[in-house]
Amino acid sequence: MSLNLSSPQIMGILNITPESRYGGGFTRLCDAVLQRAEQMINEGAAILDVGGESTRPGATPVSAQEELDRVMPVLEKLKENFSALISIDTRKAEVMQAALKIGVDIINDVTALQDVNALKIVANSKAVVCLMHMQGKPQTMQYAPYYDDVVTEVKTFLAKRIEVCVAAGIQKERILIDPGFGFGKTLAHNARLLNHLDEIKTLGIPILVGLSRKIMIEAALNLPVEERLYASLALAVLAVTKGAAIIRTHDVKPTWDAIRMTSAVLAEA
Repeated sequence: MSLNLSSPQIMGILNITPESRYGGGFTRLCDAVLQRAEQMINEGAAILDVGGESTRPGATPVSAQEELDRVMPVLEKLKENFSALISIDTRKAEVMQAALKIGVDIINDVTALQDVNALKIVANSKAVVCLMHMQGKPQTMQYAPYYDDVVTEVKTFLAKRIEVCVAAGIQKERILIDPGFGFGKTLAHNARLLNHLDEIKTLGIPILVGLSRKIMIEAALNLPVEERLYASLALAVLAVTKGAAIIRTHDVKPTWDAIRMTSAVLAEA
């Protein structure tokens, strides 16, 4: 992975989905996609994360073919035009395989490689993989999420998935982990996870977090999605102070400025 994680980095979100609620929603390959990608890179994004299937609460699944139709032309253009690392946000092995064939650098999977053949496909590549925790499925995950101890349960799940990946031939150096904020978790669960992110860090794997404009902000502050920037920045700063290595965001420049300033202060502590 040609990404220096000695200081926190930014992953910019490029959603190629009609239902994207903020910061993307490009439904066809057009100049706007490349312009947005270039803007994100210029603003500080080291990684561009392309997704063709929404996994927000209540989202409707799409077929592998529909997802491929959405993302492959975009991935090809991004690889042709930019040197930034390209990530594919998918839970389908078929999509992973197609993306890897054109040189995608990172597989970002909300199901932590549990699809049939996903482990084998990633193991046979040189790509990095991000393993995320999710309780339930996107369609129903926010109905009534429950944990005896959310930190312990998320940490245990991620530890087991790391073991499975290593056993399948995926070196630890190629693994990232994501606690899955908002994926089958209440505001209280998310807050506890964020407060104890340093416990997840003891797994010895770089942590990626996605907190940008999440519903947890609505739950805490009753703000619509278009008014959640400042709260998102606060969450990003908190995540960095607790050891997050990559911040996934819609709002690259303000988030990049916030985490660089946070890192500069922490370096002098």
